[in-house]
Amino acid sequence: MAEIKEWQLQDAKNRFSEVVRLARSAPQLVTVHGRSSVVVISFEEYRSLTHSRQSLVDVMKSAPEGFAELDIERDRDFEGIDGLKVENPFE
Repeated sequence: MAEIKEWQLQDAKNRFSEVVRLARSAPQLVTVHGRSSVVVISFEEYRSLTHSRQSLVDVMKSAPEGFAELDIERDRDFEGIDGLKVENPFE
């Protein structure tokens, strides 16, 4: 895959055909006032990023035998990472 090219909005507008051609092999970053704004990608890349994924329910239904018998419980006293307390949103 080719390297991502950065375009200022005005240049991208003026050379849109080139932006589209290059997007077939690598994402094209468009900036507005020097800030990243949008990325132009190929349809194949878009499809791979948005294709239908299995729902959590479907994944659990297809889990190996014995999965339902696993005893999974959350430690309510977990202190978090680096000593940060994790707040319980249900309390």
